[in-house]
Amino acid sequence: MTDLVSIVMPVYNGEKYIGEAIRSVIHQQHTFWELIIVNDGSTDNTKDIILGISDERIRYFEQSNRGTSAARNYGIKEIRGRYFCCLDADDVLPPNSLASRLKVFESDVMARFVDGTVYVYDSILRSQLSKWSPSFKGRPFHQLVRLSGRCFFGPTWMIRLGEDIKLSFDEDLSHGEDLLLYISIANQGIYNYTDDCILYYRKNMNSTMNNIDGLARGYSYLCSIVRNNYRAETNMIDRFLILARSRKIMFLTFWNRRNYFKAINYMASGRV
Repeated sequence: MTDLVSIVMPVYNGEKYIGEAIRSVIHQQHTFWELIIVNDGSTDNTKDIILGISDERIRYFEQSNRGTSAARNYGIKEIRGRYFCCLDADDVLPPNSLASRLKVFESDVMARFVDGTVYVYDSILRSQLSKWSPSFKGRPFHQLVRLSGRCFFGPTWMIRLGEDIKLSFDEDLSHGEDLLLYISIANQGIYNYTDDCILYYRKNMNSTMNNIDGLARGYSYLCSIVRNNYRAETNMIDRFLILARSRKIMFLTFWNRRNYFKAINYMASGRV
C-alpha cells in the first residue's frame, strides 16, 4: 500500500525520549509517511534534538504552551495523508507498526479505524510490565461509551480519513481527550485490528496518567458529554455502564495509590 500516513506528534520538554520516538518512525517498514511534530512551548533542548535529525518527511512546527490537545489540533491542520495516527514523544513504534495496520485496511474495505496490541514497558523500555490487546470488531461507539476496554487503550487508532471524519481534540481536557475524539467519530465506520504489536508504551512518572485528580475530572467531563450530547445514540445500559465503570476505575486508582480517603469519598459523593 502506497498511501501516505500522517503521524502527529505533540511534544513538551521531551528531550529525554523524543530522539528515540522519531527514530522509531524513520525505521518503519512502510516508508511513505510524514511526521508532523508540534513543539508545545518546550523550554529544554527538545527543539535542537528534533532539528538535529535530518529527514525530509519530518515537518516541524512550534506554538506557545497550550497543552497536548491544542498541539495535536495544530498538527491535524497540517495533515496531507489519507491515513492519520498519533504518537506521543515518549513512546516508540515497532518497525511494522504502520505496515501492520495498513495491511488490515487493505484486506477490510469497511474498516475506518485500525488498532493493534500495545506492550507497556518501564521508563527505559527494558522490562515489559503488561500487554493490552483489542478484542472487538465492528462499530465501536457503544464499546467506547461503556468503557469496555475492548477497543480503547489510548491514542493508538489509525484512521482512514474522509470528509465525514472531523478530527478535533477537546482542548479543555487533559485526560480522556482521545477517547472523546473516538466517540465523536465512532459511528462513521468499522473498527478492526491486527494482532501485531503496534506501540511500545513507556510508563514513566511524568505521564499525565499519574495525575489522578486530573483523570477523575476527565472522567466526570466525559460522562457529562456523553449524557448531554449523545442522548439519542445511547441507551440506559450505555449511560449506566459509563457511570458505573468510571466510578470503579477511579475508586481503584485512588485505592491502589493508597489514597483511601479520596477513594471512599469519590464513591460516596456520587461524582461522575
